Amino acid sequence: MLHLTTNLDAKRELTILCLGAHCDDVEIGCGGTLLYLRSVLPRLKFHWVVFSASGLRGQEATRAAESFTAGCERQVVLKDFRDGFLPYSGDQVKDYFEEMKGRMNPDLIFTHWGGDAHQDHRLISDLTWNTFRNHLILEYEIPKYDGDMGRPNVFVPLAEPLAERKVNCLLETFESQRTKPWFGRELFMGLMRVRGMESNSPSGYAEAFHCRKLVMQ
Repeated sequence: MLHLTTNLDAKRELTILCLGAHCDDVEIGCGGTLLYLRSVLPRLKFHWVVFSASGLRGQEATRAAESFTAGCERQVVLKDFRDGFLPYSGDQVKDYFEEMKGRMNPDLIFTHWGGDAHQDHRLISDLTWNTFRNHLILEYEIPKYDGDMGRPNVFVPLAEPLAERKVNCLLETFESQRTKPWFGRELFMGLMRVRGMESNSPSGYAEAFHCRKLVMQ
């Protein structure tokens, strides 16, 4: 297996765009990887966008974004599109993607997996690829009732303390979700354990992503 490393100029600022349809999507899908990147790259700038975030959930999303990007320059944008109805507001969501394209050129984009069963997730993934056609895009996975877990092809090994930190941040920040039977430590750690097994992670834990296109230079 070929291992790719992040051997970047320490003086260069790396811009990361994180896109989530709902509050907690980014944190569940790539929170551990964001914590890892913070630990190895000295200069990070985050653009963090949640498309359905209002009320208490929006407040939780703001706190979570601040926690996962602590110490880095960041811009957090919370939109108020209706949860579950994003495809029916597709033209407005598309307009915002076009706006983002005009004012940023991210080095790395995290978005939803295109094969996700949730319609909101698929729309965000589709528009990410429609808009940022010449960028490195990693599509994260969200476990849920639909049973739509795929076969990712990019893995980020995580030291166990980072995996634990990710889950602790999720549970501490998104208090409104604790009543949901699936929102718990066992699921989040279990998924990272499965991906860690698949990638032979030294710690046993990893996050996984789908990458449609990667250019090696």
